[in-house]
Amino acid sequence: MFTGIIECTTQVHGLDYQKKNLCITLKNPFSDRLKINQSISHNGICFTIIDVKNKTYSVIASEETLRCTNLNVLKIKDKVNLERSMKINERFNGHIVQGHVDTTAKVLDIENKNGSWLFSFKSKKNLSGLTVEKGSIAVNGISLTIIKCTQHIFNVSIIPYTYEKTNLQFIKIGNFVNIEYDILGKYVREYMNSMNRKL
Repeated sequence: MFTGIIECTTQVHGLDYQKKNLCITLKNPFSDRLKINQSISHNGICFTIIDVKNKTYSVIASEETLRCTNLNVLKIKDKVNLERSMKINERFNGHIVQGHVDTTAKVLDIENKNGSWLFSFKSKKNLSGLTVEKGSIAVNGISLTIIKCTQHIFNVSIIPYTYEKTNLQFIKIGNFVNIEYDILGKYVREYMNSMNRKL
Protein backbone atom coordinates (compact mmCIF):
# COMPACT_ATOMS: atom_id res chain seq x y z
CA MET A 1 0.00 0.00 0.00
CA PHE A 2 1.21 3.48 -0.92
CA THR A 3 0.14 7.10 -0.48
CA GLY A 4 1.22 8.71 -3.74
CA ILE A 5 3.86 10.86 -2.06
CA ILE A 6 6.96 10.31 -4.19
CA GLU A 7 10.21 9.88 -2.25
CA CYS A 8 12.59 10.39 -5.14
CA THR A 9 13.32 9.47 -8.74
CA THR A 10 15.88 7.00 -10.02
CA GLN A 11 17.27 5.96 -13.37
CA VAL A 12 16.54 2.81 -15.36
CA HIS A 13 19.80 0.88 -15.56
CA GLY A 14 18.78 -2.18 -17.60
CA LEU A 15 15.85 -3.78 -19.46
CA ASP A 16 15.84 -7.51 -20.18
CA TYR A 17 12.91 -9.39 -21.72
CA GLN A 18 12.64 -12.91 -20.29
CA LYS A 19 10.02 -14.72 -22.38
CA LYS A 20 6.90 -12.55 -21.87
CA ASN A 21 8.21 -10.87 -18.74
CA LEU A 22 10.40 -7.78 -18.44
CA CYS A 23 13.20 -7.60 -15.88
CA ILE A 24 13.90 -3.97 -14.96
CA THR A 25 17.13 -3.03 -13.22
CA LEU A 26 17.35 0.39 -11.58
CA LYS A 27 19.94 2.39 -9.73
CA ASN A 28 19.49 2.00 -5.97
CA PRO A 29 18.88 5.40 -4.33
CA PHE A 30 18.21 3.93 -0.88
CA SER A 31 21.69 2.55 -0.17
CA ASP A 32 21.36 -0.60 1.96
CA ARG A 33 17.70 -0.08 2.91
CA LEU A 34 16.17 -2.21 0.13
CA LYS A 35 15.64 -5.93 0.61
CA ILE A 36 14.46 -8.82 -1.55
CA ASN A 37 10.64 -9.34 -1.36
CA GLN A 38 9.95 -5.70 -0.43
CA SER A 39 7.25 -3.83 -2.34
CA ILE A 40 8.12 -0.57 -4.04
CA SER A 41 6.13 1.63 -6.42
CA HIS A 42 7.70 2.59 -9.77
CA ASN A 43 5.67 5.20 -11.69
CA GLY A 44 2.67 3.96 -9.73
CA ILE A 45 3.27 0.25 -10.38
CA CYS A 46 3.75 -1.99 -7.35
CA PHE A 47 6.71 -4.33 -7.85
CA THR A 48 8.40 -6.94 -5.67
CA ILE A 49 12.17 -6.60 -5.44
CA ILE A 50 13.81 -9.81 -6.67
CA ASP A 51 17.48 -8.86 -6.48
CA VAL A 52 19.56 -6.23 -4.69
CA LYS A 53 23.16 -5.35 -5.40
CA ASN A 54 25.32 -2.55 -4.09
CA LYS A 55 24.28 0.07 -6.63
CA THR A 56 21.26 -1.52 -8.37
CA TYR A 57 18.16 -3.61 -7.73
CA SER A 58 15.78 -5.52 -10.01
CA VAL A 59 12.03 -6.14 -10.40
CA ILE A 60 9.96 -8.23 -12.83
CA ALA A 61 6.95 -7.02 -14.85
CA SER A 62 4.55 -9.73 -16.01
CA GLU A 63 2.71 -9.80 -19.32
CA GLU A 64 -0.42 -8.40 -17.64
CA THR A 65 1.52 -5.50 -16.12
CA LEU A 66 3.07 -4.70 -19.49
CA ARG A 67 -0.39 -4.69 -21.07
CA CYS A 68 -1.92 -2.25 -18.56
CA THR A 69 0.94 0.23 -18.14
CA ASN A 70 3.38 2.38 -20.09
CA LEU A 71 6.33 0.02 -19.48
CA ASN A 72 6.49 -0.85 -23.17
CA VAL A 73 7.91 2.61 -23.89
CA LEU A 74 10.35 2.59 -20.94
CA LYS A 75 13.96 3.20 -21.97
CA ILE A 76 17.35 2.90 -20.30
CA LYS A 77 18.24 6.16 -18.49
CA ASP A 78 14.54 7.11 -18.11
CA LYS A 79 13.69 8.64 -14.74
CA VAL A 80 11.17 6.70 -12.64
CA ASN A 81 9.15 7.91 -9.63
CA LEU A 82 9.76 5.81 -6.50
CA GLU A 83 7.77 5.31 -3.31
CA ARG A 84 8.39 2.60 -0.75
CA SER A 85 5.37 1.01 0.93
CA MET A 86 3.75 3.12 3.62
CA LYS A 87 4.46 2.77 7.33
CA ILE A 88 1.43 2.21 9.54
CA ASN A 89 2.67 4.62 12.25
CA GLU A 90 3.19 7.69 10.06
CA ARG A 91 0.92 10.44 8.77
CA PHE A 92 -1.15 9.58 5.71
CA ASN A 93 -0.24 12.51 3.46
CA GLY A 94 -1.66 11.51 0.05
CA HIS A 95 -4.50 9.08 -0.66
CA ILE A 96 -4.80 5.28 -0.78
CA VAL A 97 -2.74 4.07 -3.73
CA GLN A 98 -2.50 0.33 -4.32
CA GLY A 99 0.08 0.35 -7.08
CA HIS A 100 -2.41 -1.45 -9.34
CA VAL A 101 -2.47 0.63 -12.52
CA ASP A 102 -5.91 0.80 -14.18
CA THR A 103 -4.94 2.28 -17.53
CA THR A 104 -2.67 4.78 -19.26
CA ALA A 105 -3.39 8.35 -20.33
CA LYS A 106 -1.88 10.55 -23.03
CA VAL A 107 -0.50 13.98 -22.21
CA LEU A 108 -2.61 16.45 -24.22
CA ASP A 109 -1.22 19.75 -22.97
CA ILE A 110 1.23 21.24 -20.46
CA GLU A 111 0.56 24.88 -19.65
CA ASN A 112 3.00 27.00 -17.67
CA LYS A 113 0.84 29.02 -15.25
CA ASN A 114 3.67 31.27 -13.96
CA GLY A 115 4.26 29.42 -10.69
CA SER A 116 2.57 26.11 -11.41
CA TRP A 117 1.81 23.83 -14.37
CA LEU A 118 -1.56 22.69 -15.68
CA PHE A 119 -1.38 19.18 -17.13
CA SER A 120 -4.19 17.80 -19.31
CA PHE A 121 -4.51 14.05 -19.88
CA LYS A 122 -6.73 11.85 -22.04
CA SER A 123 -7.49 8.48 -20.47
CA LYS A 124 -7.82 5.34 -22.59
CA LYS A 125 -10.74 4.27 -20.39
CA ASN A 126 -13.97 6.12 -19.65
CA LEU A 127 -13.60 8.19 -16.47
CA SER A 128 -17.33 8.36 -15.72
CA GLY A 129 -18.10 7.07 -12.24
CA LEU A 130 -14.42 6.79 -11.38
CA THR A 131 -13.35 10.41 -11.06
CA VAL A 132 -14.86 13.59 -9.69
CA GLU A 133 -13.69 17.18 -9.65
CA LYS A 134 -11.55 17.81 -6.53
CA GLY A 135 -11.15 14.03 -6.19
CA SER A 136 -7.89 12.09 -6.05
CA ILE A 137 -6.05 10.29 -8.83
CA ALA A 138 -2.56 8.78 -9.12
CA VAL A 139 -0.51 9.81 -12.18
CA ASN A 140 2.77 7.89 -12.47
CA GLY A 141 2.27 7.12 -8.80
CA ILE A 142 1.83 10.76 -7.76
CA SER A 143 -1.19 11.58 -5.61
CA LEU A 144 -2.92 14.49 -7.38
CA THR A 145 -6.20 16.39 -7.16
CA ILE A 146 -8.42 16.57 -10.25
CA ILE A 147 -9.40 20.12 -11.23
CA LYS A 148 -11.79 19.26 -14.03
CA CYS A 149 -12.81 16.01 -15.73
CA THR A 150 -15.01 14.78 -18.57
CA GLN A 151 -15.59 11.25 -19.83
CA HIS A 152 -12.00 10.88 -21.03
CA ILE A 153 -10.08 14.08 -20.19
CA PHE A 154 -8.92 15.42 -16.82
CA ASN A 155 -6.69 18.27 -15.63
CA VAL A 156 -4.39 18.55 -12.63
CA SER A 157 -2.34 21.43 -11.28
CA ILE A 158 1.30 20.78 -10.40
CA ILE A 159 3.15 22.91 -7.86
CA PRO A 160 6.91 23.59 -8.26
CA TYR A 161 7.92 21.10 -5.53
CA THR A 162 6.06 18.21 -7.20
CA TYR A 163 7.34 19.23 -10.63
CA GLU A 164 10.96 19.33 -9.48
CA LYS A 165 10.89 16.17 -7.32
CA THR A 166 9.14 13.84 -9.80
CA ASN A 167 9.53 12.82 -13.44
CA LEU A 168 6.75 15.20 -14.51
CA GLN A 169 9.51 17.65 -15.43
CA PHE A 170 10.66 15.25 -18.17
CA ILE A 171 7.21 14.42 -19.59
CA LYS A 172 6.23 15.89 -22.92
CA ILE A 173 2.99 16.27 -24.88
CA GLY A 174 2.18 12.94 -26.51
CA ASN A 175 3.81 10.85 -23.77
CA PHE A 176 1.80 8.24 -21.85
CA VAL A 177 1.51 8.04 -18.06
CA ASN A 178 0.17 5.39 -15.70
CA ILE A 179 -3.21 6.05 -14.09
CA GLU A 180 -4.73 4.56 -10.95
CA TYR A 181 -8.23 5.68 -10.02
CA ASP A 182 -9.19 6.29 -6.40
CA ILE A 183 -9.98 2.87 -4.87
CA LEU A 184 -13.04 4.32 -3.10
CA GLY A 185 -14.53 5.38 -6.43
CA LYS A 186 -13.90 1.93 -7.92
CA TYR A 187 -15.67 0.16 -5.05
CA VAL A 188 -18.63 2.56 -5.14
CA ARG A 189 -19.05 2.08 -8.91
CA GLU A 190 -18.86 -1.71 -8.60
CA TYR A 191 -21.43 -1.64 -5.77
CA MET A 192 -23.80 0.48 -7.82
CA ASN A 193 -23.34 -1.77 -10.85
CA SER A 194 -24.08 -4.86 -8.75
CA MET A 195 -27.23 -3.25 -7.36
CA ASN A 196 -28.40 -2.42 -10.90
CA ARG A 197 -27.79 -6.00 -12.00
CA LYS A 198 -30.05 -7.25 -9.22
CA LEU A 199 -32.95 -5.01 -10.29
